[in-house]
Amino acid sequence: MRLNDDPAAFEAFYRRHVDAVMKFVVRRVSDPHLAADLTADIFLAALDSAHTYAPGRGSELAWLYGIARNVVSAQHRKAAVEARATSRVAGRRLMDDDDLTRMEERIDAERRMRNALKAMQGLPESERAVLELVAIDQLTVTEAAKALGIRHVTARVRLHRARRALENVASPSAVYQEGRI
Repeated sequence: MRLNDDPAAFEAFYRRHVDAVMKFVVRRVSDPHLAADLTADIFLAALDSAHTYAPGRGSELAWLYGIARNVVSAQHRKAAVEARATSRVAGRRLMDDDDLTRMEERIDAERRMRNALKAMQGLPESERAVLELVAIDQLTVTEAAKALGIRHVTARVRLHRARRALENVASPSAVYQEGRI
């Protein structure tokens, strides 16, 4: 069948079979808009697969019914998946504006944390170690110094350098360069 190459042939084919296909579809779905959409999908599928039609295997209408059965079945499967998804969230509280605001705040905080961790990767190991122990693990400077086997004063100097380096990364010019303004 040469429906792809000849618009007039496709139009004649469509006019010959549209009523039968529509009847087939409306017996299987109750929404008229869905029936119209599925009918259009069936003819699009027929147009795409016209090269597979073999007249010796059956009539054009039988071939179209095969396509229609597949299209309608796919729609029923899709509706079943949507119904299962809907039932899974049924009775659960959906997000309101306050929830969305909190979610945006979390995303922003996590973005800042990711940026800080990324910036920390650029620090010398000795400074990063002190900063991680104090800022992430919540140790005091004295405890961090003991954990690293260094003097308290050395730990304070390294922490100061690390914080200063991170402040430079978070400066307004760095924020501007990242495209966040």
